[in-house]
Amino acid sequence: MKVSIIVSAAIMALALSACERQSVVAPPTPPAVVTVPVPVPGPAGPTGATGAQGATGAQAEKGEPGSTGATGNTGATGATGATGDSGAQGQRGRTGGDTVVVIPPAPPAR
Repeated sequence: MKVSIIVSAAIMALALSACERQSVVAPPTPPAVVTVPVPVPGPAGPTGATGAQGATGAQAEKGEPGSTGATGNTGATGATGATGDSGAQGQRGRTGGDTVVVIPPAPPAR
C-alpha cells in the first residue's frame, strides 16, 4: 500500500511537470489618477423655527356595555335567638279515683 501511494505520487509529479508552460504576459499599465476637488462642508446653520401644533384628534366612539357580574357568595348564618319566656303555670290536677296504668311487657332479647 505504501509503495502504490509513492508510485502514484511520482507519476502525478511527472505528468504535471510535462505540461506546457504559459508565456509570461506583462500586466497592463494602470490608468492615470485624476484628483477631483471636493467641496468642504462649512459650519452648521442656525436652528430652524418650531413647527406648528398639530390638529386635535377625533373623539373616540362609545364602547359596548360590560357583562353582568358573577353572583355573590351566600351570607353567614344568623345568631341564635333569645330564649322564650316561661309558659303560664298549669292548674293543679284532681285527686285520682279509679285510674288504671298499663305498662307493656319488655320485648324479648334477640
